[in-house]
Amino acid sequence: MGHRHYNGLKTALLFGVLWAVLLGIGAVIANGRFIWVFAIFGLATTAYSYWNSDKIAIRSMHARPVSEIEQPVMYRIVRELSTEARQPMPRLYVSPTAAPNAFATGRNPRNAAVCCTEGILVILDERELRGVLGHELMHVYNRDILTSSIAAAVAGVITSIAQIALIFGGGTDRERGGNPFAALLTALLAPFAATLIQLAISRTREYDADEDGAKLTGDPLALASALRKLEAGTQARPLPQERDLVDVSHLMIANPFKGGGVGKLFATHPPMADRIARLERMAGDIGGITRY
Repeated sequence: MGHRHYNGLKTALLFGVLWAVLLGIGAVIANGRFIWVFAIFGLATTAYSYWNSDKIAIRSMHARPVSEIEQPVMYRIVRELSTEARQPMPRLYVSPTAAPNAFATGRNPRNAAVCCTEGILVILDERELRGVLGHELMHVYNRDILTSSIAAAVAGVITSIAQIALIFGGGTDRERGGNPFAALLTALLAPFAATLIQLAISRTREYDADEDGAKLTGDPLALASALRKLEAGTQARPLPQERDLVDVSHLMIANPFKGGGVGKLFATHPPMADRIARLERMAGDIGGITRY
């Protein structure tokens, strides 16, 4: 599936920069002698979080599985969209929180879960909910859980190396005639750069899910309308910034935390106004949209 905004290319380029930062800090800190240790640790962390991504996210939101009797509309929409995409039906959950949001998780379409909060089920009508669920299903079909897991693991390896460099103060480089100040500067700046790149990858995948979800439902304006309500709803009822919730916030369709100013630089989601504008432009060209 092509993307008018070249989001796949942007993601690949961002990953390239992220790996360049990792190799750069490895070369500066201790001449890269121990980078393989962190690489193995990062790989193990990635595998664990990827394999258990559905359980981790569901547990963090205290969500419970729901039956078709309990949520007939949610089941009908997801079944119709899954059939349209020729993909298996995911497990459905509801989180007992008034903060309006939704997310999808799981390592592949056969092990996927879609969760809505009680809050989002209250504020959205059926058409808007369909737009949101189309967005979430496309995160699964686009393998975004794998993408985000790798990005988080590489960023974590960079941060771990930098922390060790700060503890030892670049001593190894001094002993070998290197520049300890360069090592310390790298240790300070690399985690910041890695975090920004990781967030940029997350934001790019949101644009993809918006576009592909709108193609799946054939109704970009439904998702645009839902995003407007979610922007107001998440600001009125933000989630507490607890560690477990922060770790899964990138999975949600809207930033669940209240924030502004400098905090926007570290947001896991692109600006709502930009997302809505893109969807409205899609709606203007609805005749050329091909369903997934």
